[in-house]
Amino acid sequence: MVPPVIEWHEAMVHQEIVLPYTEPETEWVRGRALQKVSPKRTHSFLQGALTIELTRWAVGRGGVGPEWRFRVAPPGEVRRPLVPDVAYVSNDRLRGLSDEELEVPPFAPDVAVEILSPDDRRVDVNDKIDTYLRAGSSLVIVVDPQKRVVELHDPLAMARLDEGATIEHTALPGFRYGVRALFAVLRRP
Repeated sequence: MVPPVIEWHEAMVHQEIVLPYTEPETEWVRGRALQKVSPKRTHSFLQGALTIELTRWAVGRGGVGPEWRFRVAPPGEVRRPLVPDVAYVSNDRLRGLSDEELEVPPFAPDVAVEILSPDDRRVDVNDKIDTYLRAGSSLVIVVDPQKRVVELHDPLAMARLDEGATIEHTALPGFRYGVRALFAVLRRP
């Protein structure tokens, strides 16, 4: 168990939970330090595919990165570290950040992607979805490799997409990626 350190930042406006960097990363979920699961083939392939597709789409729009740590604070709450499997942040939001803040932005990403692992507890995933959305994310994409579905969570609703559907949302204007194409990366050689 990694002990948290609570610090005051930004002229005493935000309290922040600071966790040491670990491999794999540790996040603050449901009031406790939670180390991410070391990814296996399925998780890694899906994460890679989404990173590639989002990066292609994001050229000139913003930055995309896997395992990018963010310092997330819903209004009135303690800032805490969360590390989505893939994240997108618009150039508008990245401009003006210091070099240090670019490395670990002090806000939620515009779009966070979480890929479920067999050991993930849904209550923890739901807490992360809720935290991202309350902290300003426009979209949280949850990929469930076992059920072969993708969930799109935004502040107003959740859509569940099966393999016949396409991942698209107003938070990613012009982005289209078939759910079947996403899961096709898992085909055995």
